[in-house]
Amino acid sequence: VQLQASGGGLVEAGGSLTLSCAASGRTLNNYIIGWFRQAPGKERNFVAAIMWNRAITSYADSVRGRFTISRDNAKNTVYLQMNSLTPEDTAVYYCAASPPDRRGSYSDTNKYQYWGQGTLVTVSS
Repeated sequence: VQLQASGGGLVEAGGSLTLSCAASGRTLNNYIIGWFRQAPGKERNFVAAIMWNRAITSYADSVRGRFTISRDNAKNTVYLQMNSLTPEDTAVYYCAASPPDRRGSYSDTNKYQYWGQGTLVTVSS
């Protein structure tokens, strides 16, 4: 599986951005697709995840109610709609894919076998 993240950029606080994660190489049946972010000097943290087949979602507390993860089956793409952005959301955002038989919780980076290259989101105050 190859993942290509895009959509990052510079936005003012209170603004919105939509990130995309395009997958290629195989279909994503039963995969978990997650978004993580890493701010400078900090560890990579879970943001959101979606179960491809059932569209079951999970969110970090810090983004619940502001971010929405979704997927487009036809395009093999996962989206992260981000609203009400704050400077604390500034980070490199990564998408990742976990095969169905891989253990771990949605928020565990070790669960994910495939990673995209990251896209930078900068929120100005």
